[in-house]
Amino acid sequence: MLLLSAARCGLSLRRAAAFRPALFFSQRRGDTAQSRGQTAQSVGEHRNTVLLPRTAFPMKLTGQELLDRELQTQQECGFDQLYTWQRQRKAKKEFCLHDGPPYANGDAHVGHALNKILKDIHNRFEMLRGRKVHYVPGWDCHGLPIEMKALGELPTNDLTPLQIRQKAREFAEGAISCQRAAFQRWGVMADWQNCYYTFNGHYEAAQLRVFEDMHSKGLIYQDYKPVYWSPSTRTALAEAELEYIPEHVSKSVYATFPLTTLPSKLAPSLGSLGKVSVLVWTTQPWTIPANEAICFMPKAQYSVVKRTDNEVLFLVSTERVPSLTSALGTDLQTLATFTGSDLEGGVCQHPTISGKDVPLLPANHVTMAKGTGLVHTAPAHGMEDYSVASHFNLPVECMVDEEGRFTELAGADLQGQLVLDEGTTTVISMLQAAGALVKEDDCVHSYPYDWRSKKPVMIRASKQWFINTANLKDKAKEALQKVKVMPESARASLLAMLDRRTYWCISRQRSWGVPIPVFYHKETKEPLINKHTVTHIAKVFAEKGSDSWWEEPLETFLPPDVLKKGKAGAVTDYVRGDDVLDIWFDSGASWAAVLQAGGEDDRASTTKAKRGWFGLSSSTVQEADPRADVYVEGKDQIGGWFQSSLLTSVAVRNKAPYKGLVVHGFAVSEKGEKMSKSLGNVVDPDIVINGGTDKAASPAYGADVLRWWVAESNVFSEVQIGPKALNSARENINKLRNTLRFLLGNLQGFDPRTQAVDSKDMHYIDQYLLHLLREYGIKVTDAYSEFDCGRVIRLLQAFITRDLSNFYFSIIKDRLYCDAENSLSRRSCQTALEEILDGLTRSIAPILPHLAEEVYKYSPGHDESETLFRSGWIKSSSVWRKPGLEEAVEGACAIRDSFLSSIPGRNAVEFDLTITIEPGLLFELMESLQEEPTSTTSQLTELMMASRTTLTSTLPRDLPPDAITNQGTFLINLEGGVIREESTYTIAAVPSSLSRCARCRRYTSDTPECLCPRCQDVLGQSK
Repeated sequence: MLLLSAARCGLSLRRAAAFRPALFFSQRRGDTAQSRGQTAQSVGEHRNTVLLPRTAFPMKLTGQELLDRELQTQQECGFDQLYTWQRQRKAKKEFCLHDGPPYANGDAHVGHALNKILKDIHNRFEMLRGRKVHYVPGWDCHGLPIEMKALGELPTNDLTPLQIRQKAREFAEGAISCQRAAFQRWGVMADWQNCYYTFNGHYEAAQLRVFEDMHSKGLIYQDYKPVYWSPSTRTALAEAELEYIPEHVSKSVYATFPLTTLPSKLAPSLGSLGKVSVLVWTTQPWTIPANEAICFMPKAQYSVVKRTDNEVLFLVSTERVPSLTSALGTDLQTLATFTGSDLEGGVCQHPTISGKDVPLLPANHVTMAKGTGLVHTAPAHGMEDYSVASHFNLPVECMVDEEGRFTELAGADLQGQLVLDEGTTTVISMLQAAGALVKEDDCVHSYPYDWRSKKPVMIRASKQWFINTANLKDKAKEALQKVKVMPESARASLLAMLDRRTYWCISRQRSWGVPIPVFYHKETKEPLINKHTVTHIAKVFAEKGSDSWWEEPLETFLPPDVLKKGKAGAVTDYVRGDDVLDIWFDSGASWAAVLQAGGEDDRASTTKAKRGWFGLSSSTVQEADPRADVYVEGKDQIGGWFQSSLLTSVAVRNKAPYKGLVVHGFAVSEKGEKMSKSLGNVVDPDIVINGGTDKAASPAYGADVLRWWVAESNVFSEVQIGPKALNSARENINKLRNTLRFLLGNLQGFDPRTQAVDSKDMHYIDQYLLHLLREYGIKVTDAYSEFDCGRVIRLLQAFITRDLSNFYFSIIKDRLYCDAENSLSRRSCQTALEEILDGLTRSIAPILPHLAEEVYKYSPGHDESETLFRSGWIKSSSVWRKPGLEEAVEGACAIRDSFLSSIPGRNAVEFDLTITIEPGLLFELMESLQEEPTSTTSQLTELMMASRTTLTSTLPRDLPPDAITNQGTFLINLEGGVIREESTYTIAAVPSSLSRCARCRRYTSDTPECLCPRCQDVLGQSK
């Protein structure tokens, strides 16, 4: 037994060399049967005595056979029962991946595949390594997109809220059914009979409890302030519901506001200059009728400039003068310059509203990047504008209705006009008529659109319900710092999104959603909402669902005892609110419904206390920490579900709902383009799996190819998919199948339970492969832990190509095929092969569950009824670690590489080798390999793949003249590099003096007519 304490060698020459494997029963270059005195007949008569690989495992599966095999594997291996089985087993640790609910508004697409498969790969890995996985699939079922698709062209004015809700529910249920079937076909492990749905009454009740907790803390309030508003769908929107279109074209104007009252500090100097007007620039001219102020930056420099073409005086930012000169097409002469703070007290005349004064006010949101450095301020139509109005007590009057039309407040000339259309044209005409229009132009810029209707939105003040995120941001940031984010670069985006969000509008003017649990007094319009009313409504929803809000009489929600607790009047004094909750609040409360056990009304029952607020079965709900180990979603959820979940959880529990976040990219075409039907580059995962109408153009790849695509991709960036990527995935899986087939074929008849060789008795090269297998298993485990499936595949391919195909398989074939079937040498090899097969199969199982279970079915050493996913992760024994052995094999490979480079185009087995090494560590290592476990071949000879090998400390003097010599050095690191020893070696190769054996094809026979001693012995044993 080789026992050395050497550390890993600094060089890895074995890995650098690829060589031609030995070919059995085939003609070799420069070596015919006639030249060695053998006939083809003498070779063929021993063919059946060689133990060649045999297995029924198919080399390749295609078409319908592939699809049938995957479905058969799912059924036979109990894919649909696996989640329940692992929830019921005993496990020391629990792993929770909380499923972000996909939207139930259509068929499953390739983005779903990327997300769900990535989650499943990690869940299967965690389950294999012994953890109890908590993964409850869910669907986001409310919201306008579902409502719009459900209603189609139906006129909503003719439908009651309950009719709208019924149609939307039916549509969502149909989408859920289709998506669930797709997810199951992809092999996603879950309890598919016990999912969560945001339209379920228990879920809605949990959501209202979160709402009540936040309202009782003063975090939810009603106010009149500007929000993103969609005229096309007539509802308020959240930022996450916006799409920014970079090619949007707006009408931009430069307009003047005459300065009627000079600032006190500047009156002496400006009074003598003449009539000065404040110049503003805006891309939303329709907001000018709602103007209440003009803002300046206190610390910036401002100037009065004179146009040289008409001598009009403008007040503008000093920094913007050069740009304005270019924009206005005229020179601007500076007459006076001063600091922005000097402008306080100045008053302008509104350009289109006679007699209306507009004050100049300081504000820190003013920038000098564009415009004039003076910002037109309409509090009803801008977030920063509203902040200025709140600080200076300005009026906030909205002159635009829900359809985006000017109201009567805007005046007779504008009333009824669409502000984003003819209303803008009219306002520009009014500015021109007033002599206030300096320039009009088209401005191409990024502008928010409604992500459902794909039409522009506006900012419009209205009475809505809000969450005061300003009071939550600091806590949320603190909680986020304790969260592991992958990739780490996404953390900055999360923090930036939190910084930008000062409040969150959570009310929507729709029918399909969870009603905001509020009542309004018929006369005063004051809202009635408190912990007693909301708690009672939650109970009703848990029992009857939220449809009851429209079905049940008002007394159901405001019984006398609730009114009495809330110190309200009679039930007849109130009406129900019409608004529903933002769907981001819907999904953002999922941690409370799915992860957290025990609502207020559930704690009385021991059974229910284990079911969670949503009412999940005890086999599904998470039992330990009510935080998920990880949330895994696309980068669009940085401003969506990740954030809404964080804010609601921090508000209620003062902690994040997740310990980790994995943020992946989007699926795009192979050209890197966003997928769209108009471009014709949409990839349908169903067609990927089952094939299209034209099987030549769209072959059936099966689910494992789709899973390999996900795993191989760099999911932290944009993920490209198309024929090239899918064909590559299929080819790689087929190459993997061939390797696994080779392993299975050589394990025919081997039972590791009774025939395995103890590792200390195995050949050194076999022990060495177990050493490499252990390293491979550790690295693969680390890669899976980091959600780096691409690294798993790279490790797999490197191990197969470098360590197995190009190295180990080539070396062992002689021993494996030609040694006696039950010999220690062959059983040693089979023991290593079985461990390698088992390790490879388990390492790919999370990615390719269908292939892994198929291989496991053919693998030896377990009962036929056993499945891989119920048998654990990669085995890794500490006794396999052999750093000293690694040095020995690395050294031998370095010597062999020198030998092979000296005989290009010739076969190594034709030569006898003499290896000369000065006494030292390298000599001792090679001497240990020279031990002969069999009667004929040393392990050093096996590694060299030569006929015979002699190890000496001095080069023989009687080398024949045709000897080929070569020299080299090998560096050995000891004690982790503390001691380094470099040894020189010389190799002398001479053509073998022996004859080629007709059975094993090695040059080890005394005469051409006789078999070599090894083969004679084997055939004698077999007879």
